[in-house]
Amino acid sequence: MQDFSLSNGMVGEILRHAKPFGHNENVRKLNLGFGFIYYGVVRALRPKHTLVIGSGYGFSVVCLALGLKDNGKGRLTFIDPAYSFLKDGPLATIGGRGMWSDEDKVKNHFQRFHVGDIVTHYKMRSDEFFPSYQNLNLPSIDLAFIDGSHAYKDVKYDFIRVLERANKNTYIFLHDTNIYVRELIRHAGVKKWLKFIKSREEAFEVVNFPFSSGVALVRVLNPDVWRELH
Repeated sequence: MQDFSLSNGMVGEILRHAKPFGHNENVRKLNLGFGFIYYGVVRALRPKHTLVIGSGYGFSVVCLALGLKDNGKGRLTFIDPAYSFLKDGPLATIGGRGMWSDEDKVKNHFQRFHVGDIVTHYKMRSDEFFPSYQNLNLPSIDLAFIDGSHAYKDVKYDFIRVLERANKNTYIFLHDTNIYVRELIRHAGVKKWLKFIKSREEAFEVVNFPFSSGVALVRVLNPDVWRELH
């Protein structure tokens, strides 16, 4: 029988080393918050290919990858250019920590959670990654987690590029749907894009969890709608 990864020990490791921010977590109570949703969605949907765009310390990546591990199948592609707020400045990234600059350290980080053979990291921006998608020989996307640049044009770009490689009943997470500070500095494209997506009821179903930084889960009803969204 397949093991269940979310033991107290593993949850503690995730909270200490994958360091969630804005996922409605509670470290003291060993509560992964939205992380349980990420894991549960993977267990329920059994995706073959999951894509994650952006992560501070890998919280979403680890929770999703543990679901794949416990399913006994599936792979996860993770893209992050390893920008750092201190090194690259605020124009390159909001909140980046440069965590993914050394590939050996990246592998060791995910191996800590026993998902090193499931996660493949590409040190790229999304506008570098998607044009290379076919050359990388990657399959269509069953589940995506978008948490890269939150500028409206970038959120729109990432979402549409995922749609181009999606199927009917692909699911897409959008993180940070509820950050008012980002709105004040005009870096709240997630909330604006989500409002647009909600208006296209023929193409998408949406459930939003407006707690902590917020996360939304979008079900794709018509993947071909990307042709109209440009």
